[in-house]
Amino acid sequence: MTRRIIIVEGNAPDPEAAPPVEHLDESQVHRLTRAFRIWHDSAPSSYIRRVRGRYWLVFLLLRFSGARLGEILRLDDSTDIDFNHFEVHISGAVPAEARHSSRTIPVPGEVVLGVLGYLDEFPGMRGRVFALDQGNFRREFYRRAGEAEIPRQLSHPHILRHTRAIELLKAGVPLTIVGDILGHVLSSTTAIYLERTEVTISSILRDRGLL
Repeated sequence: MTRRIIIVEGNAPDPEAAPPVEHLDESQVHRLTRAFRIWHDSAPSSYIRRVRGRYWLVFLLLRFSGARLGEILRLDDSTDIDFNHFEVHISGAVPAEARHSSRTIPVPGEVVLGVLGYLDEFPGMRGRVFALDQGNFRREFYRRAGEAEIPRQLSHPHILRHTRAIELLKAGVPLTIVGDILGHVLSSTTAIYLERTEVTISSILRDRGLL
């Protein structure tokens, strides 16, 4: 509780406070997205486009869903994507504390339409678009992050989960809803993002014109 008061009121930092939650800033997100897009769009053949298209779609879902990499790679595009309502259904998670985190997450229409477009172009991939090897995806993520000049300590897929959480909080999305999107069982888990970042209750209220 003391740590939260210090952050919200903007007083001197607590020397015993936990380290901040690492995340990408807006410029870094833009550069990383651009690096993935250029890599995808520059595919020299239909075969390479089919391969890179899967990585591009996994990246987009990580970027906009806040889900864990393992959750995205377990998606079945034939059953877990709602193409009418632009939603993704996550049916469980790996960590023990998130056993009950099945949830439905709204994502931008462009993401769902991207999946639909991919399946129109490569219908033989239906049901296995997201079934990538996790290690292979991480390696490509590191390469794109390097091209985007992202610091090494931020060059991992999970950084997009942190980034989305903080992005939602900055936009004034209630903590409970952010927790539901992330699949947190306890609200105290979500509160860590508020306690250990520059996001404060005061800044949210100011941004929404309530102060």
